[in-house]
Amino acid sequence: MKSAFLIWFQVAGKRDPEQEKEAQAWIEAVIGERFPPVPYEIALRDGIILCKLMNRLCPGIISKINTSGGDYKMMDNLSQFQKACVRYGVPDVDLFQSTDLWDQKNIAAVTITIFAIGRTAYKHPEWKGPWLGPRPSEENKREFTEQQLRAGEAIIGLQAGTNKGATQAGQNFGASRKIILGK
Repeated sequence: MKSAFLIWFQVAGKRDPEQEKEAQAWIEAVIGERFPPVPYEIALRDGIILCKLMNRLCPGIISKINTSGGDYKMMDNLSQFQKACVRYGVPDVDLFQSTDLWDQKNIAAVTITIFAIGRTAYKHPEWKGPWLGPRPSEENKREFTEQQLRAGEAIIGLQAGTNKGATQAGQNFGASRKIILGK
């Protein structure tokens, strides 16, 4: 029988342990270091590993990584990491909020950000290391002639319904409206 915590975890959390393992293995391959022997979210919490990741993908994108100091310094690492992600080309909709990792509120969002970085690495030809996730699709531009464009104007799309036999005849929903004068 499943514990109440396990049931809550499956419903409330969208964490995927397999994705987290894949993200961790990719980060370790890129930075050339193993994660410390602590849980995934704890290893990433201070932002040091994430900053090292960005500096390996794009050398010098983060000028100073805070390796000591209080919580403020570690939160600064997360802020620098997020700014570096945007400069690297990661869509800002894929970035986690600092509190997602710091307070461990949404670790799934952290993993999504790491996969977004892995996809963005495909767009950087200078990066010769490993990638994470599938290659993003390329542009598939289409060219149509004027005749082809005009031919499409006469067609009613199926999502608009049909123009054959559709009327409101016979429809009477609800009670009819009665106007009573003098009240």
